[in-house]
Amino acid sequence: MDTQVATSFKFLQRQAASLLLYQSVLSDEVGQAFLNLLQSLRQLDLLQSLRHSDIDELGCIQAYGSYFKALAATNQSWQDYLTTRILQDDNPFTRKVQQTDLANLPPALIAAAQQDLQALQWIYKFSTDKISQLVKTAADLPAAPVAWNYDSKGVAVHEMPLREKLQQLENWADALEDLAAYYREFGTGLFAYPALRWQSGQLVGIPHPDPVQLNQLAGYEYQKNALLKNTEFLLAGYPALHVLLYGSRGSGKSSLVKGLLHRYSNCHLRLIEVAKSDLKDLPTIVEQLRDLPQKFIIFVDDLSFEEDDDAFKALKVVLEGNLTARPQNVVIYATSNRRHLIREFFGDRPRPSNNEEVHAWDTVQEKLSFSDRFGLTLTFESADQPTYLTIVQHLAAQAGITLTQEDLEYRALQWATRHNGRSGRTARQFIDFLQADLAGVVKNS
Repeated sequence: MDTQVATSFKFLQRQAASLLLYQSVLSDEVGQAFLNLLQSLRQLDLLQSLRHSDIDELGCIQAYGSYFKALAATNQSWQDYLTTRILQDDNPFTRKVQQTDLANLPPALIAAAQQDLQALQWIYKFSTDKISQLVKTAADLPAAPVAWNYDSKGVAVHEMPLREKLQQLENWADALEDLAAYYREFGTGLFAYPALRWQSGQLVGIPHPDPVQLNQLAGYEYQKNALLKNTEFLLAGYPALHVLLYGSRGSGKSSLVKGLLHRYSNCHLRLIEVAKSDLKDLPTIVEQLRDLPQKFIIFVDDLSFEEDDDAFKALKVVLEGNLTARPQNVVIYATSNRRHLIREFFGDRPRPSNNEEVHAWDTVQEKLSFSDRFGLTLTFESADQPTYLTIVQHLAAQAGITLTQEDLEYRALQWATRHNGRSGRTARQFIDFLQADLAGVVKNS
């Protein structure tokens, strides 16, 4: 094997092995395929230098194929892939710099981050064209295998300045302050995702959260403004209230909470979805979020409880507090179709008997007043006809539907009569159907 070629992949191996903090940049499928390819090249070089009789170049070629396939699946170039991994990496430096100024970090931590950035820059500069040529030479191929070159689309706007700076810098160690500012503003690791869910005992990022926007929601203006104000208190660092949104089905309670994400995601807001069945883990979740720079809304949809439900007890602890101080960066927003969240039966009412609880009415009142433990309760009443038609007109304007107001309202009322009654959800379903139906009429005409 050519000495220069052998020196190249050995150098890259040393750079990857020297990482002190950013090892997980290369820990996923693409990174591991890249490291396996380097190892395959090294083994091939060793066999060739020993003039081994059983030299098999196929292993090297197959390793390149695995690397190419893994990188192609990301829809990113090699450079964009590495940059994305650096911006999202969760390590002691990226965690600490979100909470502490760069000047106050241990010098060894700063030096390690700078060393890692220099090593990653060498790997970044080694293009897929060069890697393809390495494989051609090492495996003695007649032509270089296809190199993965891709002009990545859809890079987040807030990432562009830093990506461009890294492209231009001669030494990535000089980008440390810019990276620190980025980590503080946008988070790292899991918390680079604006939306997460608690799943199987751990937080999991949601790559494609519901795109609902607040400006798509009409009606219930008082409730919307109250929720926005409380959320802005949270973002500003003031004590915010836990919120219960209850009322008729299809009134837009869940959409209103999810719409906050798109309004405030660039203001450190994160939305965490927790299923009712997982509420027993709520104290654990809250402790994981304590002291992080982001602000968190724990979102519980369609909340209600049965008798002696462990989830009820866990939520009560978080709402009322215990000896552990409540974190200022976490609130709970829950939706429910029930005003009284715990199901009560007539049989639960106290009756005189020898075996009844002496102060049974206290237990009943505790159940009935549980919703009062939320600091703010927003009521969503069933939509009357004017409210329903207002929502329909709002959605129709956004969808570009040009029917006359009389025709639109007539169709909307017919739809509500034949389907699920008047509600925001019914209005959305009607507009979605009408938009497709009108498009079909135009196409066939």
